[in-house]
Amino acid sequence: MKTENIKLDIAGMTCEHCATGIEKMLTKNEGVTEVKVSYQNGSCECSFDPSKTSKEEIINTINSTKNYKVAHTDETKCCNTNANHFDLIIIGGGSAAFSAAIKAESLGLSTLMVNGGLDFGGTCVNVGCVPSKTLIRAAETAYHATHSNFSGIKPKGVAIDFAQVIKDKKQLVATLQKKKYMDVVSDFHNLKMLTGWAEFLDTKTIVVDGKVKYTALKFIIATGATTNIPIIEGLNEVGFLTNVSLFDLEEKPESITIMGAGYIGLEIAMAYNRLGVKVRIIEFTDRVLRTQTPDISEALETQMKNEGIEILPNFRAIKLEKKENETIIHCKCPDGSFTQIIEKGKIVVASGTKPNTQKIGLQNIDLKLDKTGHILVNEKMETNLPNIYAVGDVTNTPAFVYTAAFEGKIAVENAFTGANNEADYSSLPWVVFTDPQVAGAGLDEAQAEAQNISFEVSKLELNNIPRAIAANDTRGFIKLIRNTETDKLIGARIVAPEGGELIQQLSMAIKYNITVKELAESFYPYLTLGEGIKLAAITFGKDVAKLSCCAS
Repeated sequence: MKTENIKLDIAGMTCEHCATGIEKMLTKNEGVTEVKVSYQNGSCECSFDPSKTSKEEIINTINSTKNYKVAHTDETKCCNTNANHFDLIIIGGGSAAFSAAIKAESLGLSTLMVNGGLDFGGTCVNVGCVPSKTLIRAAETAYHATHSNFSGIKPKGVAIDFAQVIKDKKQLVATLQKKKYMDVVSDFHNLKMLTGWAEFLDTKTIVVDGKVKYTALKFIIATGATTNIPIIEGLNEVGFLTNVSLFDLEEKPESITIMGAGYIGLEIAMAYNRLGVKVRIIEFTDRVLRTQTPDISEALETQMKNEGIEILPNFRAIKLEKKENETIIHCKCPDGSFTQIIEKGKIVVASGTKPNTQKIGLQNIDLKLDKTGHILVNEKMETNLPNIYAVGDVTNTPAFVYTAAFEGKIAVENAFTGANNEADYSSLPWVVFTDPQVAGAGLDEAQAEAQNISFEVSKLELNNIPRAIAANDTRGFIKLIRNTETDKLIGARIVAPEGGELIQQLSMAIKYNITVKELAESFYPYLTLGEGIKLAAITFGKDVAKLSCCAS
């Protein structure tokens, strides 16, 4: 192996930690074999394989940091002035990509963001979190205008202007897409944004739309995920919808059949049913929200059936065909027989998601994927290639907008500052926005058992919580899981109206090793749903039904 050496003068170092950080940062560059940085002398000696890296890349890596710069010497005259070369190229335009771009700008990195598919802003603002949650809230307003928990309150009904609801949703999406994404980066001096499809030619080069090539020191893949369309005969011919197209449909469908009972399918089902659409769900497994324990599924199924939603578990669609204005869904039933379901309205596919790893040239760089096609990353968002990072839904990490944004930030920090920031999701809070909501953090009992943890469960129905009793709404429960050896809280699951508002407290308790005893002995305002956490903690040792109000 041929080796070359370079000696550089570096400005901006203030301590030995700076020198150590630069050494760690440079050794991450493919081809760098040895680095010695002296804080006292303000110098750097670096050996590298010229077939894998160059003096230019080493210098640009240092110059891309916020605090350190290479002094202009004869050694630095090789610096690239190519307008198509960047410190960082981000492939994707969602929350993870914007978070990475914001961090890159703060570090003074020249950055290119290339986005194809959805508009800048990605899934969350355009077709995911924002439109779905505003439609859910609109639907709740309609529902409460026709349903009361109190015999003395008799609602008189509601007039639903479906087209206006969708138009308002579109306006909200446009406003937030502009204010929270495009306006945020509008004054960035070092960011260039392109609309187009990026494809890797090698580990240092991409081509956009098959025309223009761009190179970079580091890359971040943030291409997200999209609906996984199952392979079913006739499906592509019947004009199915996904959340992307459904949320823009201004004409209210007479009915919809949703294929899939995961969180996306369930949120759509409840929202559209309450907006006056007849809803049916076909689920090929035995229950809704199959990733959670059966008691959670049962609570949701009970509520949804009470609202008139038809749920068909263990039904598998094997063929779809169009006959005039109807869609015929041929299904295999739980007992092995076959039946035909007639849908006069729309077919909505909500059968999970798949990572967007196609068409970006991964076959040219030998990037490792897991068995589901997600990019494999470690806790630092590093892939198997030293100059390529991946973040967000395209990776094998939890698929939430807030985790994606966090990953975008730490990927840039780890790539360019020598930081070793890691994503720890052991206490990650999450929410499914059905009604009642489902929220969780940490382990459930099945996961604790799989990890051979000695655990105990306390499950408190909402009919034991004064706030729920006073509101005449006792749907759901609070479930806590504790380690019996340490008494520390290791997990929580909540099914309750607005239950998502409680989960952050329990996430923090798990993260900071709070014991169940401490939860039980803390103060909680009376007649809040949060008091249910205290009561659930007490239930590990006492029957709360035998306690007076506020007693412990």
